[in-house]
Amino acid sequence: MHAVLRDAWTTVVPDRRDRHGPLPPLMLALTVVTGLVDAFSYLVLGHVFVANMTGNVVFSGFALAGAAGFSLVASLAALAAFAGGALLGGRVAHGARAHRGRVLHLALVVETVLVLAAYVVAQSTGAPYDDTARYALIALLGLAMGVQNAAARALAVPDLTTTVLTLTVTGMAADSRAAGGKGGKVGRRALSVLAMFAGGLVGALAVRHGSLALPLLVATLLLAAGTIVAFVLTRSDAAWTDPL
Repeated sequence: MHAVLRDAWTTVVPDRRDRHGPLPPLMLALTVVTGLVDAFSYLVLGHVFVANMTGNVVFSGFALAGAAGFSLVASLAALAAFAGGALLGGRVAHGARAHRGRVLHLALVVETVLVLAAYVVAQSTGAPYDDTARYALIALLGLAMGVQNAAARALAVPDLTTTVLTLTVTGMAADSRAAGGKGGKVGRRALSVLAMFAGGLVGALAVRHGSLALPLLVATLLLAAGTIVAFVLTRSDAAWTDPL
C-alpha cells in the first residue's frame, strides 16, 4: 500500500528530475476533461462519444443492426472529427517536437478554443439541439479530443493517455503481484481511472442537476488553466523538455 501511495503522490507532485517532469499532473487534468466532454456528448448529444472512438465503432454496428437510440451518422461524424483533430494535433506535435512543453501548450491552445466554441454553441442554441447544432457540437468536440489524443501520444507519458483506459486497467491487473508481476505503477494507473471517473461523474451531475452546457464550461476552465501552466513550461530547458 505504501508503494501505491508513493506512486500516486509522485504522479501528482512529480520529482523535478523525473524524465517527464511536470507533465503527469497535467495529463491527469486532461483525463478529467475527457470524462466531462464524453459525459456531455453521450448524455446530451445522443449515445455518441467524442473521445472514445472504440465506443463509436461499436455504436456504428448497433445502429446498422437497428438498435434504438444509436445513430450511424453521428458515430461516423464523431470518428471523422476525431481523426481530423488527430491530424491537426499531429501537425502541432511534429512542428514543436523539439520541446515537449511547447507541444503541450500549442495543443492546449487549440483544444481550449474548440471546447470554448462548443460551449458557446451549446449555450446559445439551447436544448433540445437541432441537427445543425448537434453535429456542430460533435465536430468541435471530436476535433478537440483528437488534438488532445495526438498530443498525449506525442508526449508519451506512461499510463496517462488521457482518453483510453483499457490498457491502463489491463496493466493494473496483469502487472500485479497476484498475477506474478512486480505491481508497478498501480498508483498512477489508479489515478488515471479515478480522473476519468471524476470527470464523468461531475459531467453527469452537471447535466442532470445544472445546465446541459455546464460540463463544457468546466472543461474549458480546466483547459484554460492548463494552457497557462503549459505556457510557463515552454520557458523551461530542463531535461524533460527533450523529445523522447
